[in-house]
Parts: sequence; C-alpha cells; structure tokens
Amino acid sequence: QVQLVESGGGLVQAGGSLRLPCAASGQTLRTYCMGWFRQPPGKEREFVAAISNGGTRTLYADSVKGRFTISRDNAKNTTYLQMNSVKAEDTAVYYCAARPSIIPLTTVNGYNSWGQGTQVTVSS
Repeated sequence: QVQLVESGGGLVQAGGSLRLPCAASGQTLRTYCMGWFRQPPGKEREFVAAISNGGTRTLYADSVKGRFTISRDNAKNTTYLQMNSVKAEDTAVYYCAARPSIIPLTTVNGYNSWGQGTQVTVSS
C-alpha cells in the first residue's frame, strides 16, 4: 500500500493561490490514479479533483472547475493541487488519495490509500 503525505496548507486571503503537494512512498505512483478530497468544518468529505495514472485524464468538482488544477510528476512520485482564486468556501482539510487503477473516480470509497490531510483556511 502506498503512503501519502500532504503539505502546503495554511492561511490564504480570498482571491489568492496555494499549491498542495502530495508525496508518495512505498509504491511507485505510475499504476495509481490520484485524487484530492476535502472536508469542510462540520461537513462530510467531498471530491475535489482526480487524475489518471498517466495524467491524460482529469476530473473536477463543479465548485472548483476553472480555479483548481490537478497534476502529477511520476518521476518525483508527487501529485499536486494548484488552487487559484480561492474563496472562503474552499476552507477545509484537504486529503490526497490513491487508487490502484487506470480509471479515476470521484467517490471516497473508490480510493484505498489516504494521507493525513492538510488544513487550508481562506480569509475573506
């Protein structure tokens, strides 16, 4: 099973940008689809973005489409979430997840490896 560690979270002003890396160890990511999820305060975990193992296919939640970009560098075993034009409603704990498949999914249950999460707080 792959181990995942997110970083890059913090406090950012509305309209600003943040980049979240997710570093993997234990397995090569070349055979894994990667996803980003978030859990706002008092709410359930929700899908943000996903990318296929080769990086050719990406999926986004409607709420972040056009503002967030998911990417990956398999040589560095790292996945990224670039967050632009952030809003107060983007405040959440952000989690990286891995799925041993070539097909990315948008459901929490579709991923079997998770990081510990990184807090993102957007001030308005």
